[in-house]
Amino acid sequence: MDIASFVGLAGGIGVMALTIMLSGNLAGYIDIPSIVCTFGGTTSMVIFAYPFSKIGEAFGSLKHVFFYKALEAESIIKAIIDLANVARKEGLLALEEAAQQLQDSFLQKGILLIVDGTDPELVRNILETELSFIEDRHKGNQAVFEFMATMGPGFGMLGTLIGLINMLANLSDPSTLGPNMAVAIITTLYGSIIANVFCNPVVNKLKLRSSEEILMKEVMLEGMLSIQAGENPRIIEEKLKAFMAPKLRAKIGAEKEQKEGE
Repeated sequence: MDIASFVGLAGGIGVMALTIMLSGNLAGYIDIPSIVCTFGGTTSMVIFAYPFSKIGEAFGSLKHVFFYKALEAESIIKAIIDLANVARKEGLLALEEAAQQLQDSFLQKGILLIVDGTDPELVRNILETELSFIEDRHKGNQAVFEFMATMGPGFGMLGTLIGLINMLANLSDPSTLGPNMAVAIITTLYGSIIANVFCNPVVNKLKLRSSEEILMKEVMLEGMLSIQAGENPRIIEEKLKAFMAPKLRAKIGAEKEQKEGE
């Protein structure tokens, strides 16, 4: 679970609600025509722009915003070093049994390609192609929310224009000025909420998740190719640690020294 996502979303909603309550009446900010225009219009345009399968996939990716277990660099490097030790002691063919115990499908696929004697360049091409498609799929999911972030304020502005037109058309009837002005202003508020309280933060978090996953899979790729090349496990470890931030490298080194001292 990503506590930060829950705290951020709840905080954004809470700040708005508190501001409204301190300055006015919360019920006054609920307007059915504005809700229909802004939320209904945004939803309709998303359905217009994307097939249902893509919309479902995009909203399915929300679990990575609120419930996400990051790939830990330490465990990935340890798994690769363990595989390198097996290959060094027993040969590449011995990796087939070890591959069956791996939880990550990308790493397992690469190891099995190596066991099958696939040319290193072909292994790289296959896995880089898979990485490219993973990244494209992630960008496609992000694009749905980016589109919503555009459509929300857009329909907010449309609602504002509708409210202003109705207000100007009925200037002779003072009783209609309030409701029409409410539609004109509140639709803009709702559109801004769609974009700034939900969609834009979701897009940013999905981009972060994607970059983290791609980086970890690039670490796996370099590790697997190093194993296939027969490099020393210590050299492989140092090579993979180069992908990590200095703080994380120090942490991995400290954990290794602690284990060796036990």
